[in-house]
Amino acid sequence: MKLAIILILIWFILGFYNLSRVHGNAEGDALYTMKMQFTDPANALQTWDQVVATPCTWFHVTCNDQSSVTRIDLGGANLSGQLVPELGQLTNLMYLGLYNNEISGRIPDELGNLTKLVNLDLYQNRLNGNIPVTLGKLQKLRNLRLNNNSLTGTIPESLTNVSLQILDLSNNLLSGVVPVTGSFSNFTPISFKNNPNLTFQSISPQAPPTNPKPGRSATGAIAGGVAGGAALLFAVPTIALVWWCSKKAQDDFYDIPAEQDPAVHLGQLKRFSLRELQVATDNFSRNNILGQGGFGRVYRGRLADGRLVAVKRLKEERPHGSELQFQTEVEMISMAVHRNLLKLLGFCMTQTERLLVYPYMINGSVASCLKDRHEMQAVLNWETRERVALGSARGLAYLHEHCSPKIIHRDVKAANILLDEVFQAVVGDFGLAKLMNYKDTHVTTAIRGTIGHIAPEYLSTGRSSEKTDVFGYGVMLLELITGQRAYDLARQEKDDEVMLLDWVKGLLEAKKLETLVDADLEGGYVNDGVEKLIKIALLCTQNAPLDRPDMSEVVRMLEDDGLTERWDQWQNQQISRQEISHEHNFIYYIDPNSHNPSLEQLSGPR
Repeated sequence: MKLAIILILIWFILGFYNLSRVHGNAEGDALYTMKMQFTDPANALQTWDQVVATPCTWFHVTCNDQSSVTRIDLGGANLSGQLVPELGQLTNLMYLGLYNNEISGRIPDELGNLTKLVNLDLYQNRLNGNIPVTLGKLQKLRNLRLNNNSLTGTIPESLTNVSLQILDLSNNLLSGVVPVTGSFSNFTPISFKNNPNLTFQSISPQAPPTNPKPGRSATGAIAGGVAGGAALLFAVPTIALVWWCSKKAQDDFYDIPAEQDPAVHLGQLKRFSLRELQVATDNFSRNNILGQGGFGRVYRGRLADGRLVAVKRLKEERPHGSELQFQTEVEMISMAVHRNLLKLLGFCMTQTERLLVYPYMINGSVASCLKDRHEMQAVLNWETRERVALGSARGLAYLHEHCSPKIIHRDVKAANILLDEVFQAVVGDFGLAKLMNYKDTHVTTAIRGTIGHIAPEYLSTGRSSEKTDVFGYGVMLLELITGQRAYDLARQEKDDEVMLLDWVKGLLEAKKLETLVDADLEGGYVNDGVEKLIKIALLCTQNAPLDRPDMSEVVRMLEDDGLTERWDQWQNQQISRQEISHEHNFIYYIDPNSHNPSLEQLSGPR
């Protein structure tokens, strides 16, 4: 009896859960149903979890401010399977992109319920059956691309009542007559080519009137000839213009204009239109450039709501089919949320542009407050520098140990540590190296033999790890302490063969910290604090990656936990200063003729 009662309770709870889930998240249920019909070898749908409050947190799904699905981007995702009728429940959907996959079966009639749909891209699949007549109900539809499938049957007359701007039904198995009424009168045979059983409807000329009145047939012929010639004169350029506009429109990448959809989001990440960012930056004016580097230029901008932003305009090449990869990586970056990481507000992606939008950091970068500061700019005091060291270490530790998969920065330096309105340190430009994988813009060959932020194993093998970031962080600490760029600091010495880290260690042992500390501080620092940061910098910049601490250990050492023990352990491992010099000689040798000023722009400040 008790068992029966328990089973009834379980059944009731599960039933209530399913009922509440379906009614509370119908769009999520519809998309999850489609996921279950698909084979997904590339794991493009890995975040599509059935038990969620909203599908707006899923990759490749865009929502508006009311948490309604407005966009699905799954082009080139290597999906196979069939479309499901439940897609018709996404009544706020504006864009459905499932092109360049292996999707088979019929196009559901229920897509006719998507009355807000603007763009339908199902081309380059294995779809068969008829084009649904119900698509004629989509009065907001402007772009319809069903080419390169195996669609059969006739073209629905209902589609001619839709104000289409782009139409491509080529490379199918359609039959019958191509209608030429309504919006279809704007399209040329290019839109219907390679359909062997498809013919074009001809329009017969108007029949001449019977029993014409005598005495007027000569004048009528002349008038008709003049009118016909004039019509032909105007028709030829008109037809050419229509053909050119149609062809040009098919080459354009679909981008939702801001005025049509002012609040498109991927979870908390907004997808901006290119027009929005052009207006915000005064068409990417040179006067708004905040900085530039290996990934591209950064522009100051002001959004329509008044917010100041920094817009990074990436400069990499974009191979065909890279849109899905770009959006996936952008969404991965947006999931890294920490008070010491620069928040990604949104992105823009078109056929010719890739842009990232961040909050504007009013106090610039750490580098801009040190060596690169203006004369009238206040000196970064020692207390703030210590906070920067700890905050940036916490941000990097989060990237390495709390992101899945982990994010390796690959370009840690003072120029990429930004300062907010209260001089809180936030790590910027993280994740961009992975984002730009399909064209490596990181130049390393030009910086061999020059003191910088690049770890020796990255220079010699091109392979990076979290220990590569640790090395860069250690050099950044030296920038904080000295106020100098690392290679400038080394070149201040008279000897051409400078061992930077040996020199720093020697000053530390000799207690000559005043030689090392930024003169702009005018003695406003604590010796113990400087000594602590120098020790951590030396531990982080050891030649062997395995000898360097993890960033979480760096955080603990900055918080006065374990530094003494780690330092003593390292000291005991050193047999002589000469052996250390030999170990680092090939890395830290400074050739006085090798200085390359352009290195400052490798990935410069914002």
